[in-house]
Amino acid sequence: MEKGNLVEFRLDDGYVLAIADRPEGKKYWIVIDDTGKSHTIRPKDVTYAITDKPYSAAKVTAFKEELEDFLDPENLEVAWELLVDEGGSTTAKKLAEVLFSDDGTVPSYAAHALLSRDKLFFKQKGDRYEPRPRNQVAEMRHQQEKAQQRAQEQEGFLGAIAQVKANAISAEDAFADPAYRQRIELIERFVVQGDDMNNRGAALDLLKGINCPANERGAFDFLVQLGVWSVHENLYARRAKLPSRFSAKVLDVVHPLAKNPPPDPDAENRLDLTHLKLYTIDDESTREIDDGLSIEILEDGRERIWVHIADPTRWLTPGDTLDLEARRRVTTVYLPTGSVPMFPFELAAGPMSLVQGEHCYALSFAIVLSDDGAVESYEIHPSTVKPTYRLTYDDVDEMLQLGITAESELQSLAKWSKVREQWRRAQGAIVIDMPESSIKVKGDDVSVELLEDSTSRYLVAEMMILVGEVAARYGQSNEIPLPFRAQPQPELPPDEELMLLPPGPVRACALRRCMPRSETTISPARHASLALDFYTQATSPIRRYNDLITHFQIKAHLRGDELPFSSQEMQELLQMTGSTAYEAVLVERQTNRYWALEYLRRHSDEIWTALVLRWIREDELFGSILIEDLGLELVMRFKRDVELGDRLNLRVAYADPRQDNIQFQEVAPETVAATTP
Repeated sequence: MEKGNLVEFRLDDGYVLAIADRPEGKKYWIVIDDTGKSHTIRPKDVTYAITDKPYSAAKVTAFKEELEDFLDPENLEVAWELLVDEGGSTTAKKLAEVLFSDDGTVPSYAAHALLSRDKLFFKQKGDRYEPRPRNQVAEMRHQQEKAQQRAQEQEGFLGAIAQVKANAISAEDAFADPAYRQRIELIERFVVQGDDMNNRGAALDLLKGINCPANERGAFDFLVQLGVWSVHENLYARRAKLPSRFSAKVLDVVHPLAKNPPPDPDAENRLDLTHLKLYTIDDESTREIDDGLSIEILEDGRERIWVHIADPTRWLTPGDTLDLEARRRVTTVYLPTGSVPMFPFELAAGPMSLVQGEHCYALSFAIVLSDDGAVESYEIHPSTVKPTYRLTYDDVDEMLQLGITAESELQSLAKWSKVREQWRRAQGAIVIDMPESSIKVKGDDVSVELLEDSTSRYLVAEMMILVGEVAARYGQSNEIPLPFRAQPQPELPPDEELMLLPPGPVRACALRRCMPRSETTISPARHASLALDFYTQATSPIRRYNDLITHFQIKAHLRGDELPFSSQEMQELLQMTGSTAYEAVLVERQTNRYWALEYLRRHSDEIWTALVLRWIREDELFGSILIEDLGLELVMRFKRDVELGDRLNLRVAYADPRQDNIQFQEVAPETVAATTP
């Protein structure tokens, strides 16, 4: 390098032309660009040198102006087309002669500039350049176009985010574009799947690109801020992939089906029971009415119990679109915010249900009990019924309490349910009475209601258990594979040990912990806690797929048809439905717990009476408590020694439902007295 040479060197992400001015020690040179700014560089930093004459700032400016006429990127593609099929390599000087028919100073530098900045047509090897093969250039062009498209989409995505944050447009409209929706879904999966996410790196890159904290909580808050999710978004349901809506394919089947039902396969055998007075008893909010009760007086004066179960198999067949959708969902999932149905409500709450005053299809169980409550005889019929009364549990409790003579059938049903319960207790039934609560969320309101023990609830429960025994007995005696429910005999603590525990929830909790999980099998087996030799669930075919299977099998046998499901097919079905049903139960429990903590968080100023229920780790004073007014079981680390059955006055010290964390502090008796009206 000599004083006055024009040299090119890299600076940051660009190239600079400067004039060599003077050496700086033994390793460096001072160069001055055309703006007069000096730079200290090493000779090896020089990427191109022009040594034909000394340059001044004015000459550099003139050089740049002349250069502009040669720097058309299309020139490089022309050169590549000329050279690609010839093979070999070229230099900047040779390329200048090919492109410009001039290998002078400016054209040669222009060729160098085009080649050295190029990332598509040529690859550099030393001071020479080889044209890339056509297929490689085509693929690289494709990748560049994709990158450019992604960059444009990202710019548009950032614009959409800005519009949503400025309340200029809704999130639904802003992210309607499929490319934007994919980005939102990627962030959603990041929050839901966490470390288990397959393409977690792509999600992290996206979050960084939109200036969002690259962690799950930051991404969650971002989605809430945009209005894509609510602050109480149900992550448990999302992790379980709980379907939030029915597909267009399913709905296309439902709409015409509701108006034009298919031929009734049981038309010849369907019994007309519309003359019976029929009661349906459910919670007020229940939409799928799938059971009803009647009493018939026989000629000999005895009473026959009729339990009518809604017949959804009237509207579908195994393997059709509706059946496969119900099989995929397995169960209706009940959440504080509303239910996620197994069938579309248009059918489930309409023609599939036992609707008051309407002619409805049912599978009816006619049962005569002995005086002590054992099943003396039974019949099962596909039927047509006409529900007379749509009652709530409170309605029935009030009618029973008032002893309304016009509804003597209700009195008889209540009598038989008690007889039946006493019979099961005599057979060894294990009854565990633990408080239950109902959590409801409507809009921004959260309520927790303690479900009181009531005659009506026991009545309905006993009748449903009775049907389960009869259906299972029918399956067992006719060798029909059904989803039988079984429970091994538990190993209970000795009576003297149980008597040491306080009566009520503490003792019931100790019993509950001894109970083994029930199992579903294709062979009948004893259900220990119900004290039944055979049992299956058959009373909720609109809401539980296993109940629907039971109906399919029993109705086919009643018609004399081939069974829809063989033993092998039944076994495979039960494996599938079992895992899905378990996930649904977990979602229900987790969601209920979330809203229980949210309720307590909102009522952190209230004082609650809690019962010390059981120990989890007694040596660490860590145990379970029952908030009696709410029927909620929670865990607590105690600050002092307590005994099972002790009652404590507690206030919420901290609650974070999203982190599943709640902490209590004990309130002194004098504080409670001071706050009590």
